[in-house]
Amino acid sequence: MAMNDSVNILNSAYLAVEYIDSFLPDNPLQQPFKNAWNYMLDNYTKFQIATWGSLIVHEVSYFLLCVPGFVFQFIPYMQKYKIQQDKPETWEKQWKCFKTLLFNHFFIQLPLICGTYYFTEYFNIPYEWEEMPRWYVLVAQCFGCAVIEDAWHYFLHRLLHHKRIYKYIHKVHHEFVSPFGMQAEYAHPLETLILGAGFFIGIVVFCNHVVLLWAWVICRLMETIDVHSGYDVPLNPLHLVPFYAGARFHDFHHMNFIGNYASTFTWWDRIFGTDSQFIAYQEKEKKKQFITKK
Repeated sequence: MAMNDSVNILNSAYLAVEYIDSFLPDNPLQQPFKNAWNYMLDNYTKFQIATWGSLIVHEVSYFLLCVPGFVFQFIPYMQKYKIQQDKPETWEKQWKCFKTLLFNHFFIQLPLICGTYYFTEYFNIPYEWEEMPRWYVLVAQCFGCAVIEDAWHYFLHRLLHHKRIYKYIHKVHHEFVSPFGMQAEYAHPLETLILGAGFFIGIVVFCNHVVLLWAWVICRLMETIDVHSGYDVPLNPLHLVPFYAGARFHDFHHMNFIGNYASTFTWWDRIFGTDSQFIAYQEKEKKKQFITKK
């Protein structure tokens, strides 16, 4: 009975969104995107699309999303939004981070990306434009992937902080006490594999088109670069996502090396009480601000 009720609720929600979508104006970018997608299918093999397409999407998205945080360090006005204002970025740290990123991207992640084609073939995941899911289905699938990855990340990330293994793997990521966007994937190769595995679970569960692979890559990078940016910028659209952790939440983890283990949402830390120090810290900061204003 409960299962039937859940299915009915999901079907009703889907019909409601579809009804609202019917009143929205046509997307002017849809036809150019369709033409580009079909051109890609006509001129490249599925292996090339799955492998090199995925690599390009990842690399371009990663470094473009890093640009705002990188530029902020040169804008005096933005410094009031920097969370750890006493720890500015340095060229030395950023260059070291960039070199490690290139190694991880091309010697750790690229071999994994090369398996994308075989993954899509094994699960019969389509590439055709006609089978591409509607935008709201894609959004729902990405949210589902984020929920699954967040659970994986919380428990495995917390395990990596265990005193017996922390110094061997996760300590690399904590080399920078004050994080910056480009540092999001700065990690030990084993950590890249361990925590990165959570990315693929949602794909196995939800993927019904290769476009979800790329959409989820962009969403995940957008989130992880934002929480590592070191800046808590107002009017951040990601703050509209329910239970979104944000930069201040994760920045505290880098400052204190404990608590706030989840990647995207706050609920796992709330359930297990691993955000208690963060909550106490926030209350302390509010009191400081109140006294300063008086």
